[in-house]
Amino acid sequence: MAVKTIWQINHSCGHPAERDLSDRAADRRAGFAEWLAKQECTDCWRASKDGDEQDKAAWLKAKRAEEQAASEAWSQQYRMPPLEGTERAVAWGVRCRHQILSAAYTTLVLEGETSEAEWAEIEETARTLTRAGWWIDQRASEPDDLTELIDAATTADRPTENPYF
Repeated sequence: MAVKTIWQINHSCGHPAERDLSDRAADRRAGFAEWLAKQECTDCWRASKDGDEQDKAAWLKAKRAEEQAASEAWSQQYRMPPLEGTERAVAWGVRCRHQILSAAYTTLVLEGETSEAEWAEIEETARTLTRAGWWIDQRASEPDDLTELIDAATTADRPTENPYF
């Protein structure tokens, strides 16, 4: 007598299903059928996954809006100039600039040996970098590398009064 290939599964969600397990080795079918019975059926699993994705997307959207508002308030408080780039890049760049400069201040001034006067110079130089892409590119940098990164920035990252330059 052959080991059955079609199994009646009663899922944990209460839905019954008939499953063809012929693609599994005969000695593994019973164990797999037992495992399937402990899982939700495919429809219930998809429904719960879709709800999770929507919840995650809503949470992420709210989190981004909160970060954006905090970054824009910080930019106004510290007189940071507006960034240049696409609308999406500018929003991302503002968040990156806020995170980079805040982390650098903590590392260099609060935990390090940089004085407030030296930080004011670093901050003033950072104000000249208005290309959003530059800040986005530096988002994974180490906070204590900021001065070297600012010095390495090119004229393409800083505005010029001559538009034909």
